[in-house]
Amino acid sequence: MTSKCQSSDVLPQNLTDGTMTWEKNVSKSSQDRTGNGASCGSVSVFFPIVMMITGMVGNSLAMLLVYSAYRKKENKRKKSFLLCIGSLALTDLFGQLLTSPIVISVYRADLKWKRVDPSGTLCAFFGVCMTTFGLCPLFLASAMAIERALAITAPHWYSQYMKTSVTKQVLVIIWCLVLIFALLPIVGVGQYTLQWPGSWCFISTGDKDITGNTFFATTFAALGIFSLLVTLSCNVMTIRALVTRCKTKPNSTQSSKQWERLTTETVIQLMGIMCVLLTCWSPLLVLMLKMISTHTSSHQCGSVAVSLSPQDLQMDCNFFLTAIRLASLNQILDPWVYLLLREILLRKFCQVASAVSKCSLDAQKETQRPLDALNKKAIQNDNVHKQSLNMENSNLNGGQEEQ
Repeated sequence: MTSKCQSSDVLPQNLTDGTMTWEKNVSKSSQDRTGNGASCGSVSVFFPIVMMITGMVGNSLAMLLVYSAYRKKENKRKKSFLLCIGSLALTDLFGQLLTSPIVISVYRADLKWKRVDPSGTLCAFFGVCMTTFGLCPLFLASAMAIERALAITAPHWYSQYMKTSVTKQVLVIIWCLVLIFALLPIVGVGQYTLQWPGSWCFISTGDKDITGNTFFATTFAALGIFSLLVTLSCNVMTIRALVTRCKTKPNSTQSSKQWERLTTETVIQLMGIMCVLLTCWSPLLVLMLKMISTHTSSHQCGSVAVSLSPQDLQMDCNFFLTAIRLASLNQILDPWVYLLLREILLRKFCQVASAVSKCSLDAQKETQRPLDALNKKAIQNDNVHKQSLNMENSNLNGGQEEQ
């Protein structure tokens, strides 16, 4: 199912205290010149429906597993990590539940936001949700990366000071601070506007005349990039510490083999986390900084009165839509990368790697067996030859004594 790109409602240009000012759309010929009609086929309701279903299934399953494991665990270190995982899954689940139904409703209204939200208040709510449930997973990922780095590099300090109550306090602080930041446009600092193709609202990057708009948009991008750098740095530190400790342990004991297996699983998981975060969030954050510097926004895709050429503007709009879909995809991948695939995929991967290693050793043994058999046979023949010589010598000596 593909929705129509043409609409009698133009994208809103201003949002102040939850109210919008609507303008008449440009003529159909003008929209054709901007290339909107050529890209209609790429705007489909299929994406939000699939993403909502997969996100709900994955995050719900992760929360059930975390709840079951949290009740059984007595180790405080494991409980802290489970709290972080559960909070991330809960945040991603709420982000899907609060935003996806709105997007689907707008698609069903032929991308005419005014039919779903005549007053414009829903756009502000959608923008707050996008900002809150966008930054919260990034900061939660940073918190988990810091927690893992401290647990590996400073285990004594971690066991003494990192209690479960501290983890809960950190999670509440992250939620509250991000929510306060997301509410700034509601009080007049920054702006949420409807974005191309008219199915979602987000931070405006092109209206420099709005009070605090450039500051708010730049701060969002800077906070996102900062959290990515913290997560990557802590994960690299953890990987280095794990590999170093694994090398120092003797290879003969059973505990060292178990430590090596756990190290391999953790390193693969951390590398997967870094790849997912970079792939999902880097395009959006980098493009936001670019659009802030050029004072352009995706809501200008419905207008021909822009400084960029129609082709360049449409390319940025398409890329911005793809970037926001990638960022939303992070909410779907989080439970699998952090929890579910660790129990399923990583162990299978290690089993395959172990099997390949064992096969190579068996092949080496098979090639060695014929050589060992030949050497053994040669040694046996040599021993038989020596025994026959000894018997001849003994017989010869016995015959000389009789004479």
